Amino acid sequence: MKKIMIVLMVCIALVFTVGCKQKAEEPAPAAPATGPHGPVSPSVMMPKGETKIVVPDSVKAKWSSVVIAVEDKTAKTTKDVTVKLGQSYTDPASGLKITVDNFLPDFRMDGLTITSVSDELNNPAVHIKVFEGSNEIFKGWLYSKFPTIHPFTHDKLALTLKEPVK
Repeated sequence: MKKIMIVLMVCIALVFTVGCKQKAEEPAPAAPATGPHGPVSPSVMMPKGETKIVVPDSVKAKWSSVVIAVEDKTAKTTKDVTVKLGQSYTDPASGLKITVDNFLPDFRMDGLTITSVSDELNNPAVHIKVFEGSNEIFKGWLYSKFPTIHPFTHDKLALTLKEPVK
């Protein structure tokens, strides 16, 4: 009889121990990533390799320069600067050199290829590099319709693509 009581008490203790164990908290789901064209699926994996920029001949023939709004954060002024594709502009106040590479009026990225799917201004973007002295401090795209996506951030300057020039 004692053995049965001991076994019963051990079983009851096990039931309470397992039943009262707190459920582990599950992490909150991450917010979906967004791109210039809406939500990006988390299952989409970026391919590995080197990105290639392809500028169609029709785009090269149509656009020659871009207008970039250069905001001096210290002086709280903004000026528009026209820079030819493939050329540079050095801001006199900050000393930063802005090199304008490629302009794509209808930016699209498919895998490792970045191109323009038309020569219409559906999703205008310009690829720039910014140098402080001889150091490259930024290399990326400025989007005129989506200026907050991957913006150039700096203490002295803000850059925004305003428009292309034919």
